[in-house]
Amino acid sequence: MATYPIDGACQCGAVTYQLLAEPQKVLACHCKACQKLSTSAFSLTAVVRAQDIVFHGEMREWLRTADSGNTSAAMFCPTCGNRIYHVNPDEPGSIKLKPANLADTSILEPQAHIWISEKQDWFKIPEGVKTFDKQP
Repeated sequence: MATYPIDGACQCGAVTYQLLAEPQKVLACHCKACQKLSTSAFSLTAVVRAQDIVFHGEMREWLRTADSGNTSAAMFCPTCGNRIYHVNPDEPGSIKLKPANLADTSILEPQAHIWISEKQDWFKIPEGVKTFDKQP
């Protein structure tokens, strides 16, 4: 059982944050954009309420249009480039934290794997975990 708050930081330490409460959910996304982001088979996302996280340090923003047509704002450290979180500007109360940079990563077991229609063939999803071909 994790103890909150949990500290997090980008690779260079210029952006830090505290996660104050348990994420609403943790997802592993296998879409091609997340594969590029993570330089791996998938990217982890912890969906948290904006009120449950406090950020410190300067971040830059990069915007892209998601397959849903929604805007995805990616917030990242301008020094090391480490992605910190995503947010839909139309839903600012929900933060999609890129949580691999948390000090305690024990909370990061995915509850579901999404976009498995684009997953790497060699990656095997554990039995019993929910899967979705695209965005649920």
